[in-house]
Amino acid sequence: MNFAAKLTMLRKSRGYSQELVAEKLNVTRQAVSKWERGQSEPEITSLLAISRLFQVTADYLIREDTDCLRKVDGKTEPPQDAALLGFLARASRETYAGYGEEATPSRPASHDYHYREGEWLYVDTWLGGSSFAGEEAVWQAGKAVYAMNYCGRVLHEDFSGDFLKAALRAAPENAPFRGPARYEDGLNRYECTLSGTLDWFQGYEEILFDGEKVYECYFHGGKLG
Repeated sequence: MNFAAKLTMLRKSRGYSQELVAEKLNVTRQAVSKWERGQSEPEITSLLAISRLFQVTADYLIREDTDCLRKVDGKTEPPQDAALLGFLARASRETYAGYGEEATPSRPASHDYHYREGEWLYVDTWLGGSSFAGEEAVWQAGKAVYAMNYCGRVLHEDFSGDFLKAALRAAPENAPFRGPARYEDGLNRYECTLSGTLDWFQGYEEILFDGEKVYECYFHGGKLG
């Protein structure tokens, strides 16, 4: 992930507009827009101000890395991580995103999904409707090994739950935390910005319909030790 993608992810994860970031950094909105499009890079004083604003190091901002784009196989990921990622991908496709059957609610008015494979158990439980919050978790042989929390909202009646599920089913096998970086179908466009790896990650996803944002969701999680 390069500087432009990291700045975009950090801004959206805080719910800041480009105008607000520009005001806090004492620069123009056009400057922030150019940074996020990769058309220019900030001067050192602005870089340090960005670091302070989002409470990250300057090294993190300028160091380009692949984050979750690493190839997942026996050479680049520990076998246990590859097994967990594979299970997460299958569990996601078989539950909410795959129109799976809901389990018995674990809390008042909650929506729950369960998926099992041998010693592996996946549970997704969430509350709400047009505004929602929930958690996905994985257990291996009775031990909790992974959790991810998410919170989102529907912003417009043009939101399509079917489109969101299609986007989530298209998640990459090596980062099945939400959906792919970009997914489109007609006037619907899904975008997901992700920073981190299976150990520790955070991200933001949104859906635009004919260019207007109709849905957004923040998420973060990682392995449990």
